[in-house]
Amino acid sequence: MMPRIFIVDDDPALRDALRQLLETAGLQVKAYASGDTFLAACEHEQPDCVVLDMAMPGMSGYDVQASLIKRDLQFPVIFLTGHGDIPMAVNAVQAGAVDFLEKPVQRDVLLERISRALALNEERHQTECYAQEIRQRHARLSTREREVMDLVVSGLSNKEIARQLGLSHRTVETHRNHLMYKMGATGLAELITMATHCNA
Repeated sequence: MMPRIFIVDDDPALRDALRQLLETAGLQVKAYASGDTFLAACEHEQPDCVVLDMAMPGMSGYDVQASLIKRDLQFPVIFLTGHGDIPMAVNAVQAGAVDFLEKPVQRDVLLERISRALALNEERHQTECYAQEIRQRHARLSTREREVMDLVVSGLSNKEIARQLGLSHRTVETHRNHLMYKMGATGLAELITMATHCNA
């Protein structure tokens, strides 16, 4: 599927120039003249990357970013800034924006930064899918298997787990084998990594 890029800028000439540039590069583009119209669009369709002007009438780019964070909408944001907006742009990056570029932006630089942002977004999406799959596997464990898993990842041996839960060593070993199989873990290190997603 073609990546979706949303442009948010109050300058119609710049919006059209950016749209033409990105469409020529094989990207699907939608453009908005204000933060309000962009945020309304996000209720129905979410972009893979946003190119967002920092200084706009009404909602500034920083205001738009704050609204995205409040709504828990997570996608890469690249800010376009004038020279005087740079301190605000630095704050925006600290708040999670992936980049900011000074106007007038160079064609090759913008395309390279968007490409990098799309790669980050795909990586984040894959991480989320993996975490969701791990949580689903964890939900299929029995209550006892979850107890054993918690103690295994905390560093206890089978003997210590057996003593703590009042079970035989063999029973703990059976539960451990079952939970490792159900979680799809090849070893303790992988199980510990999986546990971080279960508790997130």
